[in-house]
Amino acid sequence: MAAPEFATLTTDDLVTGEAVALDLPPASIGARIVSGLIDVVAASVLLVALVLGLAIAALRADEALAQVAMLASIIVAWIVFPTTIETLTRGRSLGKLAMGLRAVRDDAGPISFHHAFVRALVGVVEIYLFFGSPAFFCALLSPRGKRLGDYAAGTYVVRDRIRLTLPQPVPMPPPLAAWAAQADMAALPTGLAIAVRQYLGRSQEIDPRSRAALGERLASAVSRHVSPPPPPGTPPEAYLAAVVAARRERDTRRLAREAELRRRLAARG
Repeated sequence: MAAPEFATLTTDDLVTGEAVALDLPPASIGARIVSGLIDVVAASVLLVALVLGLAIAALRADEALAQVAMLASIIVAWIVFPTTIETLTRGRSLGKLAMGLRAVRDDAGPISFHHAFVRALVGVVEIYLFFGSPAFFCALLSPRGKRLGDYAAGTYVVRDRIRLTLPQPVPMPPPLAAWAAQADMAALPTGLAIAVRQYLGRSQEIDPRSRAALGERLASAVSRHVSPPPPPGTPPEAYLAAVVAARRERDTRRLAREAELRRRLAARG
């Protein structure tokens, strides 16, 4: 059997942090428009409330302070508010919650503060200053429905209310556990992550010669993102499994820490 082509990425493919390929339908333009309108209404209500409150207080001082209060209100309503909501909910704004959508990274992992901030910052221009027209036409032309903020942040909006059956995660090879725990592993490019996960999941279906050659090529590509190299004599397939398993474990620990931090903050509030 010839070695299959693994690095093909369709418009609906996403990859989790541990490089598990998922077939998630992208959010439709209609759902995103409704979601965006809900977010704009929520931000506008907050802006009006802030302007009224801060402006009344600032007018008693001087005109310069009133202008500062107006600018602060815009920053809070258009940038701070959406960034905070999407960061705390890991990709869900008020509109996305209502429509069952979620913003995820290009590799389908949960977004961070950085991603949410870039999306909100670009959104000020494409949604508020230009009344959403750049966002609409960009999403219309993008095969994944991305607006400019998604391209800038490296994110993607998907439908969240979908039941998924994930493949069994790749286990950590015991001889490489100590090395993987200390290795420095950068995020793999999306196409490479998909190729590695599909190779590990289908390696038994490939004839031995093609399997060995493909494993060597993938291990060579992955080695550019991992340091130090594995112990001498490590088989390429075991090396790839260790990298995938280590990334999964690190993502799991990071998400657990974030959840614990949110729980503590909520308890204090």
